[in-house]
Amino acid sequence: MQPYQVLILVAAYFGVLILISYFTGKGGSNAEFFKANQQAPWYLVAFGMIGASLSGVTFISIPGTVETDSFSYFQVVLGYTVGYAVIATVLLPLYYKMNLTSIYTYLDNRFGNASYKTGASFFLLSRVVGSSFRLFLVANVLQLVVFDEMNVPYYVTVTITILLIWLYTFRSGIKTIVWTDTLQTLFMLIALGITIYFISEDLGLSFRNLFTYIDQDQHSKIFFFEDWKSKDHFVKQFISGAFIAIVMTGLDQDMMQKNLTCRSLKDAQKNMFWFTVVLVFVNFLFLALGVLLTNYADLNGITETRDDLFPAIATSGQLGFAVAIFFLLGLIAAAYSSADSALTALTTSFSIDILDIEKRYDEKKQVKVRKQIHVAISILLILVMLAFKYAIADKSVINKLFQFAGYTYGPLLGLYAFGLFTKWQVKDKLVPIIAIAAPVLSYIISLNSRAWFGFEFGFFILILNGLLTFLGLVLLRRKQH
Repeated sequence: MQPYQVLILVAAYFGVLILISYFTGKGGSNAEFFKANQQAPWYLVAFGMIGASLSGVTFISIPGTVETDSFSYFQVVLGYTVGYAVIATVLLPLYYKMNLTSIYTYLDNRFGNASYKTGASFFLLSRVVGSSFRLFLVANVLQLVVFDEMNVPYYVTVTITILLIWLYTFRSGIKTIVWTDTLQTLFMLIALGITIYFISEDLGLSFRNLFTYIDQDQHSKIFFFEDWKSKDHFVKQFISGAFIAIVMTGLDQDMMQKNLTCRSLKDAQKNMFWFTVVLVFVNFLFLALGVLLTNYADLNGITETRDDLFPAIATSGQLGFAVAIFFLLGLIAAAYSSADSALTALTTSFSIDILDIEKRYDEKKQVKVRKQIHVAISILLILVMLAFKYAIADKSVINKLFQFAGYTYGPLLGLYAFGLFTKWQVKDKLVPIIAIAAPVLSYIISLNSRAWFGFEFGFFILILNGLLTFLGLVLLRRKQH
């Protein structure tokens, strides 16, 4: 594809998103920005959450892992189903009962202000880095395909990437995102389907024998029970998947903010059920695509691997112009459906949890401050993405993303588990010390786990981190009077 063709595609795509934001964002109030006035249809929320959950990382990284890791990631996905069930039956009823805008307000009610600020701060750290990871991946592809040929510096690419998100989210936030995420998820799934169709056709496969071909391929092994010391062992992956779903969805302001836009708890629970069903199936299709891409690369002498594999094949032109077009469209849609909601969630959490704008200002002043925060966080994302350009050598971003999540979401897991499953109070002012110490200890243990225990923690580090936080809170419990 020529650079000007990609630019036209990107411009047209964002033109549609900005048009949607114009029609959905005429009010611009904080009630719209934070919770869409709790009037969002559950089926739109469920469909849009698919794109936000998968993101550009899944779109590129998951197919790229198949060559070396087979379908081991699907063990994590199966664990998600347990985690989402916990969210639907335990966390959502709590959030709706308390009528929360920020889910971290629960920690204030349960423990106190220090715990509340600690939980919100860990979310902010997690989401700033996580969203930057996702956008970093997409910005790299755009840089490679378009901007390098035009001699546009990387920092300009990154700035444009964030500016485009800001343009259609700054006015009505989550109210607009419920609709734009729906459109973006649709584009992403169309891109996935078209790529599978064309690459299957090139490999001489029909729809009838496609799944048989994948099932018989050496890379399609799902379950790993042989080596319990391995990070890919089924039990580790499945349990980690359940906890990853709980913390990265149920304890994440970004994902829960969408659920809280539904009209009722019942609608939010329906949303989670159908979201789970579709997400499992879509993840399987991405892994299936990984088999097709790996075999296609072997047959055609393509040397790119992991995160470079899908972009190299899709944009080479060998599968036709349509695949290149829909790959870029799907990639942009997947990345921005995650990043736009993250920017809104970060703005929400910082406004409510850190600055307490609902308590400190009148409505007019709240809107002004919220817009200023929205700009500031946009600038922060740009700076973090630029830092990643020089800090990340590993080509598999999804592994980095989950490793980092294990350290930043672990304290949240421990705090909520302690709050929900015990009746103890804690010495609130000391909670930040525990929340910082637990990830540090987890990192030291993980670094030496093979030498000390003979196995790797892998994604299981999240559970260790949460457990250490929980035990630390036990030590901080107050005597009951």
